[in-house]
Amino acid sequence: MACRLVDSSFLLKGPQQKRIHGHRFVSLYPTGTSLLKWEALPQHKPKTQKYVIPLRKGKIVKSVASPITPPLPAADSAERRQELCENYGFRQIGESLPDNITLKNIIDTLPKSVFEIDNMKAWKSVLISTTSYALGLFMIAKSPWYLLPLAWAWTGTAVTGFFVIGHDCAHKSFSKNKLLEDIVGTLAFLPLIYPYEPWRFKHDRHHAKTNMLNEDTAWHPVMKKHFDESPFFKKAIVFGYGPIRPIMSISHWLIWHFNLSKFRSNEIGRVKISLACVFAFMAIGWPLIVYKAGLVGWIKFWLMPWLGYHFWMSTFTMVHHTAPHIPFKSSEEWNPAQAQLSGTVHCDYPRWIEILCHDINVHIPHHVSSKIPSYNLRMAHKALQENWGKYMNEASWNWRLMKTILTICHVYNEERNYISFEEVAPEISEPIRFLRRVMPDYA
Repeated sequence: MACRLVDSSFLLKGPQQKRIHGHRFVSLYPTGTSLLKWEALPQHKPKTQKYVIPLRKGKIVKSVASPITPPLPAADSAERRQELCENYGFRQIGESLPDNITLKNIIDTLPKSVFEIDNMKAWKSVLISTTSYALGLFMIAKSPWYLLPLAWAWTGTAVTGFFVIGHDCAHKSFSKNKLLEDIVGTLAFLPLIYPYEPWRFKHDRHHAKTNMLNEDTAWHPVMKKHFDESPFFKKAIVFGYGPIRPIMSISHWLIWHFNLSKFRSNEIGRVKISLACVFAFMAIGWPLIVYKAGLVGWIKFWLMPWLGYHFWMSTFTMVHHTAPHIPFKSSEEWNPAQAQLSGTVHCDYPRWIEILCHDINVHIPHHVSSKIPSYNLRMAHKALQENWGKYMNEASWNWRLMKTILTICHVYNEERNYISFEEVAPEISEPIRFLRRVMPDYA
């Protein structure tokens, strides 16, 4: 939910509205005296003082010392959901899924055809990624220096398609031949220096525990107790969840996938095979690139596209599961149907990105069932919209969506979902204030 600060100096009787300095204040209760709240929208520049309500042009309204009241649920009314859509950059924010709906109820509404593996379509995705990646390398080789960023953007997006192919293999939705899947998955991950089996084991846990507060292995909020552990950690995490968040999957890649102690004993053998493949690729491929094109060529042809891949890896992951209104739950409160259907975001990107990345951002059906191949995700999404559409979160990529994630979705709070670093640690939150100032707010 959006962050709000209470100002108890303004009181209204009954269901009334009032405008103060151009901002709309709304009564929270239908009758009687009520406190008023001001929406701390991401596009406004806040002042990081305790119990201070930021307003435009540097004006502030100070409130009396009173506890922060938790926000209203996102699904309290259609009008309220539409307001949050506008504030956060969403196209639709879904209603709360009833507690009695199970994940099996949702899966049973999908046509059987969405689970069918089609070898022709699978190998077509390999052809698309191979061709687009080769074209990208050709563009890098032939482009003048001022066009290199465009060539790197294309090539980084194309190599992300290799990740999606390996992603299908890891979920056993690429081929009926399981040995072939593991071979293709391993090869697809090699240009990314990603060990296939370690990633598969960790990613399976992400699907099993999506939006579970401590157990999810993908993005999740910062815990306050971890944030306060050391001054260095606090400063590093502010940058990690702020300005450099769009490439923070590099840290996740390094920490999670090369440490044998993070895997079960029955997983170690397969993990070692994947690590050996990755190290062999580095030992052979990198010197070969340097021999043919020099160190600058290694940067041009491998490093920059690799960074482009991590931009998409980071951005896709945080958009799929991060928004002020999407909660993370403890294991005791967690509901799989709510987490997979309502805790996952569908986001439309420009068509060329969708093609090169094999529709990975049609993400809700993938979380409803990871057995759906990437080439059937749109068909499955249409079926979900027909049966469960009012419960789904959808967006088209826009700057306001990214600004909301980068400036609000930081520290976990049980009642408000997220609290910004600006509220928790204003003295070290200049990177977040900088993002508020410089990021566009177009939706």
